[in-house]
Amino acid sequence: MLFSSITFLYYFLPCTLILYFIVPKFFKNTVILAASLVFYGWGEPKYLILMLAAILQGYVFGILIEKFRIKEKTGLSKLFLSLSVIVSLGMLGFCKYADFFIENFNNVTGLSVPLLKIALPIGISFYTFQILSYTVDVYRKEVKAQRNIINLAAYITMFPQLIAGPIVRYSDIAAQLEKRSHTLSDASEGVRRFVLGLSKKVLIANVLGELVAEFKASDEKSVVFAWTYAVAYALHVYFDFSGYSDMAIGLGKLFGFHFPENFNYPYISCSITEFWRRWHMSLGSWFRDYLYIPLGGNRCSKLKWLRNILIVWAATGFWHGAAWNFILWGLMFAALLMIEKLWLMKKLSRSKVLSHFYVIFFVLISFVIFDMTKLNDAFTVIRSMFGFGKLPAVNFESLYYLRSYAVVLIIAAVGATPVPKKIIGKIRTNKAGECTVNIAEPLYLTALIAVCTAFLIDGSFNPFLYFRF
Repeated sequence: MLFSSITFLYYFLPCTLILYFIVPKFFKNTVILAASLVFYGWGEPKYLILMLAAILQGYVFGILIEKFRIKEKTGLSKLFLSLSVIVSLGMLGFCKYADFFIENFNNVTGLSVPLLKIALPIGISFYTFQILSYTVDVYRKEVKAQRNIINLAAYITMFPQLIAGPIVRYSDIAAQLEKRSHTLSDASEGVRRFVLGLSKKVLIANVLGELVAEFKASDEKSVVFAWTYAVAYALHVYFDFSGYSDMAIGLGKLFGFHFPENFNYPYISCSITEFWRRWHMSLGSWFRDYLYIPLGGNRCSKLKWLRNILIVWAATGFWHGAAWNFILWGLMFAALLMIEKLWLMKKLSRSKVLSHFYVIFFVLISFVIFDMTKLNDAFTVIRSMFGFGKLPAVNFESLYYLRSYAVVLIIAAVGATPVPKKIIGKIRTNKAGECTVNIAEPLYLTALIAVCTAFLIDGSFNPFLYFRF
């Protein structure tokens, strides 16, 4: 089920909220769990079995890890942690990467081992990482093992962030699972955040997705069209994913939860290092705390430090998908980060304008690689961006699409910066402005909901990119 769907907006969510607020506090987590299972199993109920198995192993191993840790039997505690990690990664690896390894094994050996053709369960990468962080944190004594399986299952399956994050750690909401407050200000902020996220997804990301699709289907490409595609796709990814994160955070507030932020205007960055501190922050912090630091981080020899960066970014790329373009995408950022940390960072600080263009340039190139499943297709587009392949600099079709989508491209480019937020902040600096915003905001949000609904009823382009991860 999509957040950006009539079924979710006008049937599932209202019914869930009504039921949630009429039941006693003791049953609220049960309602969240039941609603989350319905939400997840809406399209493919069979994948519920896999998710419930993952939850059960996390629950059992969490208790065993804590039990033997308290008894100071470190070896057994570590054994159960290892088993939990193996089971979690085994499930993820089997579902997501089995065919990738078989296909490459066949390519290397010349054999014809049949592919398993396993359909990827939606959101498995996200809930697997949440289970991993939970069991590791129990082992590290950072959280207590959850004895109430309903509470743990509600955390892992929580529908606002189940299928595309942000990756919420158990430690972030452990106290809220036991006791949380529901305030009018949180509900108001939750609705506002959800509507803005929905608008980013439906009115910007989906429209830019149409432009991306037009480029791929076109037989009349040009240099200008290739750059238009690259910009459109980079903005499409941002508004698609950040819009979903906004919706997740907003929904969390409606149910009394406070999820971590996931994006902080990454396209204003002046280095790749800064970009990754602002983009998909919950994933970046997860890899930092559960892979990079355990490997030694930067508190080791320079050679090992560079090795750690390489491992983390190869894993980051591979996490996004079982294809070589994702691995190359991750390794590209590893190389850029190494170059920055070794000598480029000081040079970047001399000019914010040049450093910003440097970031945008490499991010655009990286997202072309990210989007194209076949590396040959990615390299063809990149060559096209620089005039290779005997393409014209500009043609009628590229100008047509550039004019047709100019308004949404400009809105997206401005919306990806803090400018709109700063303008609203300045308006709020006096009582008249504050009053104006307070009156206009409900009308503005209502209008956005109406327009989004019209787009959804019209049946316009509405896939969600991160479902495949």
